Amino acid sequence: MYYFAYASNLNYRQMSERCPDSSPLFKAVLPNYRLIFAKWRRKWRSGVATIKPYKEDKVFGAVYEISDRCLCVMDGYEDCPAVYDHLNVVVFKDDGEAVEAVTYIRREQSEETQPSQEYLAVIRQGYKDWGIA
Repeated sequence: MYYFAYASNLNYRQMSERCPDSSPLFKAVLPNYRLIFAKWRRKWRSGVATIKPYKEDKVFGAVYEISDRCLCVMDGYEDCPAVYDHLNVVVFKDDGEAVEAVTYIRREQSEETQPSQEYLAVIRQGYKDWGIA
């Protein structure tokens, strides 16, 4: 299955640790959503990334091919379904081709907060890994 990664899951090292059998495929864009940081998470000591519907905005990310087993492992890291839910999305490759994928969206988004520098560093590395400006 295709998994649309954004934020810290763009980081090659993090994804290879969480899902060693995942295959990074291509950069993609999710239209009509915005990347936000919501609620506080102990692991990062900060707000954590999620996506929120927002007309005429977009989230830059990438698509990995993952197994059902890998999705179950990712569910544990993402506290799905208690904190995050799966969301089926249509993302677009650089050439405009539409691709169906699954991603995560945080259930509770009412309290936006700032990410820690440590968390941002992991995200920035993921953007570098994928060549996303």
